[in-house]
Amino acid sequence: MARGYKELLDPDQSHDDSHQQHSQQQHLPSQQGHVRNEIELQDLLHTDPKTGLSSMQVHQRLRQFGPNQLVEVKTNQLLKFLTYFVGPIAFLIELACILSAIVQDWFNFAIILGLLFLNAIIGYVEEARAESAVDALRHTLALKTRCWRDCTLQEIDAAELVPGDVIVLRLGDIVPADAKLLGIDASGVETDGDLLMDNSALTGESLAVRKKKGDEVYSSTVVKQGQQLALVVRTGSQTFIGKAAVLISSTQDEGHFQKIIGRIGNFLILFTLVLVILIVIFQYTSKQGDLLKILGSVLILAVAAIPVGLPTVMAVTMAVGARKLASQQVIVKRLAAVEEMSSLSVLCSDKTGTLTKNELTIDEPYLCDGFSAHDLLLYSFLASEFGARDPIELAVRAAAEAEVPVLRNRAVAHKVPGFEINSFSPFNPNVKYTHATVTDANTDTTYMVAKGAPQVIIGMVGGNEAAVQASIAMAKRGLRALGVARTMADAPDKWIMVGLISLLDPPREDSAETIERCHQMGIHVKMVTGDQQIIAKEVSRRLGLGQGILDASLLSDTSIPEEALSDRVFDADGFAEVTPEHKFRIVETLQKRGLLVGMTGDGVNDAPALKKANVGIAVHGCTDAARTAADIVLMAPGLSTIIEGITASRSIFQRMRSYALYRITSTVHFLIFFFVVVLAYDWTLPPKLLILICILNDLATLVIAVDNAQVSSKPDKWRVGQLIFLSCFLGLLLTGLSFGHFYYFWKVKGYAPQPDTADALADRSLDSIMYLHISSAPHFLIFSTRLTGYFWENMPSLLFTVVIVGTQVVALLMVIFGWLTPAIPVLQALAVFGISFLSCIVLDIIKVQVFKYWTHASHSFLNCGFCRPRRRLLKKQRQDALQHRMWTSLKTAPDPDSAHE
Repeated sequence: MARGYKELLDPDQSHDDSHQQHSQQQHLPSQQGHVRNEIELQDLLHTDPKTGLSSMQVHQRLRQFGPNQLVEVKTNQLLKFLTYFVGPIAFLIELACILSAIVQDWFNFAIILGLLFLNAIIGYVEEARAESAVDALRHTLALKTRCWRDCTLQEIDAAELVPGDVIVLRLGDIVPADAKLLGIDASGVETDGDLLMDNSALTGESLAVRKKKGDEVYSSTVVKQGQQLALVVRTGSQTFIGKAAVLISSTQDEGHFQKIIGRIGNFLILFTLVLVILIVIFQYTSKQGDLLKILGSVLILAVAAIPVGLPTVMAVTMAVGARKLASQQVIVKRLAAVEEMSSLSVLCSDKTGTLTKNELTIDEPYLCDGFSAHDLLLYSFLASEFGARDPIELAVRAAAEAEVPVLRNRAVAHKVPGFEINSFSPFNPNVKYTHATVTDANTDTTYMVAKGAPQVIIGMVGGNEAAVQASIAMAKRGLRALGVARTMADAPDKWIMVGLISLLDPPREDSAETIERCHQMGIHVKMVTGDQQIIAKEVSRRLGLGQGILDASLLSDTSIPEEALSDRVFDADGFAEVTPEHKFRIVETLQKRGLLVGMTGDGVNDAPALKKANVGIAVHGCTDAARTAADIVLMAPGLSTIIEGITASRSIFQRMRSYALYRITSTVHFLIFFFVVVLAYDWTLPPKLLILICILNDLATLVIAVDNAQVSSKPDKWRVGQLIFLSCFLGLLLTGLSFGHFYYFWKVKGYAPQPDTADALADRSLDSIMYLHISSAPHFLIFSTRLTGYFWENMPSLLFTVVIVGTQVVALLMVIFGWLTPAIPVLQALAVFGISFLSCIVLDIIKVQVFKYWTHASHSFLNCGFCRPRRRLLKKQRQDALQHRMWTSLKTAPDPDSAHE
């Protein structure tokens, strides 16, 4: 590993000296690694730009500094697979599996183990498929660079660069490492031309930045104009992007979905273990029987009660949703992000390249009297440098060629029909304008045209107060202005003002519609940009976001109380002049308020916040760093696919909540009923029927992944307290119904409960009655749990209906024809089946009323005078704890150098 940039070898030294110096460095104290962040550029300025480094020096520096790439922590695939066996429900299933082995119940052992592995395999395979897609994208970005080495110009992999290498930067190149411009071209001749750099992927600034000799250019930025040699000064993790990666790796929070499943699992574990342990204690003390035999019988109940299918159904539901999103060019890297996206209440979106096109275009111009928009564009075109790749020149030429008829469909690209350009002077930073002498063949007149900085052009014409005010108005709106002037044919020394061109990085065509749809779905969109506040306000206005743009420097102001700052961040419509730390802090602050935050972005500067956000979304054309940090990658341009993703995720959420409510209700009902009858009458269903209920019903509910779902108009939320309360309430009602069947068919029809030790000829018709009831009544309830409203408000899909009803028809036929259980009269079987279906309708009505009462009661409770102080105190304690943990971890991360010009 690298030991420090101050230890860089002098390329002018001999090999022997180099070897001696390297030997001495072996004994330097480890603290010298700290000097990496204090590198002195002059230590790297010994390389001869005409020859470059020698192969020997490159080899030495590669050993010393390592390759020019970010260190990617590879996850052990076996350990990753094993993580799917961790969690409350997984632990409960594993415990049941162990107990099955202890009592040598190998049938149950195989079933439980199979379901455990099924859940793990589904989750692992789906996430591995997404990661493979992302890896394929990463390999398409293998970067090459031209570099002087051993007196020859070579093309090498960017990963092979070392500090001191001399590289060639020209139009369109992606800078492979942080480097210092040398002010000479590839042939070694000094050049006065500056480089025009697009830093948007790094800083979020939409306007290109000029770089002159001695300035630094940063890894991942793009050369928009010019050519120069540059000296590599930092590589790998020491570059600006490398420092951002430190923040990325520091955020490894537990996902929201894992927390919810953990809470549900903890409840089910506690509930199941308490009742099962009570049964074991009672039977052991009352009968003084064999403990292993008691465990064996109780294990059957536990296996049937444990929601072994809960992780599997959740994983399958999310996997099906991820597949659907993939068909819409949305790659889901982390499966749980599909569910978490449904709960997003805030979407922080990068401006440049995400909400905007990241290209300058002509906006509404200012015209002086006597001139039209066509005149303004024609004269500005004549004063433009043909072939220049400057974004401003490109924008001017593109607008003129689109709007001015004479410039369309020209036979010769560098000629203008009817005009002859006699001379041209390109842009000069000292005078800040371009000008050309033009002959108009139509009128046989010659005049000059000029284009440049507004204040310069206005000065050339002797002043123009209206133009000055127009320029100021454009600047206040964050528009970049260019002045255009010309001379008169009869007065070649007199300049007259034509007008002002305004330029802006415009919003994407679908951005405003996407934002509006987000608002309709209850998601507050906040714009985040590295641009100045006035530019951010103008873009925000055009997108319909509002004008509440907060200067990101306030996030570092320690004089502002934490609660006040949190309120300002929450109320803001966007943030300007942000750095990677600011974006990270914005997401963190919003999360402290209990909000689930999404972050979209495409650049290196977005990566830390993408990783920190509950759902990080890398948009089309994003950098590798953004793709690595994100949970979801958009393959299509624009943001419209985000809406499709949110809609799909809300459908998935409804399906998972539906199953969770159904499964918890079934578990509560099952355990309470058998807890009582086992203790009171020493009766339970035969093991084969209990296992059949477990397998048949759980596997059938897998089709919930393709059921019709009612999409919420607001962000979804796992109200675990409400979910458990309603599950227990409905479970108790089902338990009452079960006791009604139990006692009616026992006391009225004479089907007495028979213990396992009963004679083989004993009438076990009650087993069939209770099997059909316990299989069908909770299972039909899933039609009700699909919605918070009445079940008929959104009818289930045909496949879902056929499978759910079909499994219970199988149970009905079993008890009628005596398959695996004694046959009972057809009318009794149909009566039990019909009551189960009707009970679903009654419970559905009760469910709706509980939801309504819960919403009203919880709202009143949380707003009562007694609860408000307590709630504020708990909120403050949570915020303080979160802040302390986060900033303790961030203190060790190096601060990235500011890339703002």
